Amino acid sequence: MGAKLGSSGVLGGRRRGDDDLAEAHEINVTPFIDVMLVLLIIFMVAAPLATVDLGVDLPASTAEPQPRPDKPVFVTVKPDLSVAVGEDVIARDALTATLDGATQGNRDERIFLRADKAVSYGELMEVMNLLRNAGYLKIALVGLDGRR
Repeated sequence: MGAKLGSSGVLGGRRRGDDDLAEAHEINVTPFIDVMLVLLIIFMVAAPLATVDLGVDLPASTAEPQPRPDKPVFVTVKPDLSVAVGEDVIARDALTATLDGATQGNRDERIFLRADKAVSYGELMEVMNLLRNAGYLKIALVGLDGRR
């Protein structure tokens, strides 16, 4: 019942030394692809989470304050959207004439623009456009000192 070896050492048509597995000289890239797909999914999920809408408190600033002129000209946009030059509330169409009087016609003088937090960005831009159309291009935005 035992198998007999022939003179060539073949047992049932196979050589005795061929029972060991042959070395594989190829790299199996399937695990590498799986890892890359998992990383791709993680980045696809995490990327939208990285862009978060933040509440912005624009009136605070950490910039070094600039020296104030002796008589600064303040233009203020109040919460009710009225505009004031200095302490006097004026109509928006009278802004150019009032500023010309306050600056003695010097359109190179810096105008300090301040607005309440309740004023929308669009309303502030509208007042800035009025200043620009009047020829006042040096506009400084006034805010609270946020360096505390």
